[in-house]
Amino acid sequence: MEPLLSLQNLHVTTGEKKILNGLDLELEAGAIEVIMGPNGSGKSTLCQTLLGHPDYQVTKGVIQWQGKDITKLSTDKRARLGMFLSFQYPREIPGVSLAQLTRLAHTTQRVAAGAEPSSPSEFLTELRSHLNRSGLGEQFLERSLNEGASGGERKKMEVLQASLLNPKFMIFDEIDTGVDVDSMRTIAKFIKDDLKKKGNTLVLITHYNRILKYLKPDKVLVLIAGKLVKVGDFKLAEKIEKEGYDKIGSKSQVSSNK
Repeated sequence: MEPLLSLQNLHVTTGEKKILNGLDLELEAGAIEVIMGPNGSGKSTLCQTLLGHPDYQVTKGVIQWQGKDITKLSTDKRARLGMFLSFQYPREIPGVSLAQLTRLAHTTQRVAAGAEPSSPSEFLTELRSHLNRSGLGEQFLERSLNEGASGGERKKMEVLQASLLNPKFMIFDEIDTGVDVDSMRTIAKFIKDDLKKKGNTLVLITHYNRILKYLKPDKVLVLIAGKLVKVGDFKLAEKIEKEGYDKIGSKSQVSSNK
């Protein structure tokens, strides 16, 4: 089966700094995959590169989406293909409400797919349903995006947007950082019950094992020094939590814990 997304010998720099060093990676359709690694290993760089951030330059290698080379494709075109990246640190956007932002994104997505936009009432009904399932109240509909919101509420809104847009491929960059236990449980349940059941491909970037206690990933991938060095199941995350990264794999060769 052809992977949804594959990276072949990917080298990436930002400014004068080389971050990814010949990364090879395949992400399967419908899977939950987790990417872990120490600080500076290239996790966030990988996220930004996959969505085409202009500050991250691919100097060598190829990014393929369903077998098609998208290495030079702009961010908006990647989003129209069905790619989504959550913000690690969601910011307040004064004067722009959650309803306005998601309505524009939803309409743009449907038009790009050749479908008619939802009517205002249809869209509002759907948005309210997502708000209820995510554990957020309707007071967030018209409030400026993330204004006065806690860390957990901001991360819930990121997951809500992903669910509403329902792209094929979603990356959640540290969705569990700055989140209390109750919010993390709600976020994990929303991802598992709403997004996973739709057959989306989900990639979680995390430093911790705690959210994986609620979400059993199909694979755990470990990056060190811009390379994939270890592949395993959720037990690999447990091992990392106990032992750290010092004993995990080699910096030059991929190994498996199976």
